Amino acid sequence: MLHLRAASISDTHAIAGAIARLVRVGDIVVLAGEMGAGKTAFAQGFGTAFDIDEPITSPTFALVHSYDLPHTVRGIRTMHHADVYRLDRTAELADLALGELAEFGGVVLVEWGDVVEGTFGDHLTVMLDQDPDDEADELALDRARFIEIAGTGASWASRWDRLKTSLERFAC
Repeated sequence: MLHLRAASISDTHAIAGAIARLVRVGDIVVLAGEMGAGKTAFAQGFGTAFDIDEPITSPTFALVHSYDLPHTVRGIRTMHHADVYRLDRTAELADLALGELAEFGGVVLVEWGDVVEGTFGDHLTVMLDQDPDDEADELALDRARFIEIAGTGASWASRWDRLKTSLERFAC
């Protein structure tokens, strides 16, 4: 597991960008953390790394937002951003077909995915938490965050050293 500290939203975006540079078609990235921890901010930094220029917003009510990349990157054509917070049953997760979205030229970020993490195969988990010692207002977007990253499965094990190296400056 990697333990990181993002001192600002730009650091959060930089961490997301480093991960975006290592994802492959079919990858699922689970975003976990309390309300306001920075899951959507992370998704915005991730999308910026793919040159997505449209606003990336929380898909809380739509459940999934899909963003076409302006150019294919490592076979990735689409970034899907899901939010499973409002799902009542695991069966509803199957209806979203996140695995299929990932397989067909996509990568999927899943907010609140830790609740159903066991349904995913290989995936990366990004746990975000506000730094309680940051004196910024609790609702401020530019707060410091602690970020823990864990990989599940052989797919992430093979990329772990590159990920760790790319994020060394944020280690705590």
